[in-house]
Amino acid sequence: MRIGVLGCGNVGAALISLIAQQSKGIEARTGVRLEVVRVAVRNLSRDREISLADGLLTRDAHAVVSDPNVDLVVEVIGGIEPARELIATALSLGKPVVTANKELLANVGVELFGAADAAGVDLLFEAAVAGGIPVIRALRESLRGEPVSRVMGIINGTTNYILTKMTEEGADYGVALAEAQHLGFAERDPTADVEGFDAGAKAAILASIAFGAKVVAGDVYHEGISRITADDIAVAKRLGYVVKLLGIAERDAASGEIAVRVHPAMVPLNHPLASVRESYNAVFVEGGAVGSLMFYGRGAGGGPTASAVLGDVIDAAVNLAKGTHGTIGTFAKTVVRPIDETSAEYLLSMEVSDKPGVLHAVTGVFARHGVSIRAAEQEGIGADARLVFITHDAKESAVQATVRELRELDAVSRVGGLLRVIGS
Repeated sequence: MRIGVLGCGNVGAALISLIAQQSKGIEARTGVRLEVVRVAVRNLSRDREISLADGLLTRDAHAVVSDPNVDLVVEVIGGIEPARELIATALSLGKPVVTANKELLANVGVELFGAADAAGVDLLFEAAVAGGIPVIRALRESLRGEPVSRVMGIINGTTNYILTKMTEEGADYGVALAEAQHLGFAERDPTADVEGFDAGAKAAILASIAFGAKVVAGDVYHEGISRITADDIAVAKRLGYVVKLLGIAERDAASGEIAVRVHPAMVPLNHPLASVRESYNAVFVEGGAVGSLMFYGRGAGGGPTASAVLGDVIDAAVNLAKGTHGTIGTFAKTVVRPIDETSAEYLLSMEVSDKPGVLHAVTGVFARHGVSIRAAEQEGIGADARLVFITHDAKESAVQATVRELRELDAVSRVGGLLRVIGS
């Protein structure tokens, strides 16, 4: 089975190396021999960590896709264009495609899945979400008949590394981000990671597969970690929680509506996601029959991601040899519930004047908006007084209205971060 690879960065190079190392064993187990015959790159003169045979590299990605000697295409260049056009062309030529492109699938995945079904070939994408963790295969195969109610997880290693440093070392956000950049866990421009856009694309894909519904990146509510302070982390820790950036996709059993969002959340220390540290990822799946499952491992990096790509390549190659292919099926129309209509418990802190009547005034605001308080405490005295509240389950719109009114109170000098509580 002759493979054309689009891209030879960290993932592409690691994949080519894995195929060279594992090809004999793969052939012995499957009867299919894998061989990389063309590799498209942007820069032919760049030094690479792997040695490639003469004539293997080209700058012409379209030539790789249309080459009659290429049976299967791997796309690891990222972005929407030209990746979409290249994948669509490969599928129209009857060539299976394996991709790690989360941005593409989160925006036009349904279109490409339809093209793959029409062509009768595979479009596989395990590596697009959570690197080497086999969560996509589990959702689309093992759990296909499971009434999944919620999928949530830590699906961005950069933010998890930053929050781990803030939690364990008391570091400020800026210091932790700088360390992550120095170690290569964060990009020079970290916006996509720290503001939740990367996790949002992955959450859209997870929701689509888990619920069989068309969910695109634009449907996902994003809130990043750049406003999380060391004080927020410390309060959460003292109350028995850890702060994580979570991607959450939920389906309401009664209405069938889906809510998909990315935001920081306080997770109880006894929840399995609380112990996921540094750049590791984990996805927690809840279903009516299976109960709770967690998938854990390295969510990024050339090796783990290439391993997931290779698994898909083997499946696609075996299916092509047998003249068959897998299918995701149709995607039902659904209503995506806006963030204002979702519910959770919340932690809210505020700096207040330490004088009679303040607590009564503050709790009155909660009461007017129908937000019930589960726990409350005061930290400090005088000018340093701060009130900390944890609510019962409340609607997002009611909590946001509460925050707006609290900011207007003379006794409140500052309203701190608003953190949702998940999994308590």
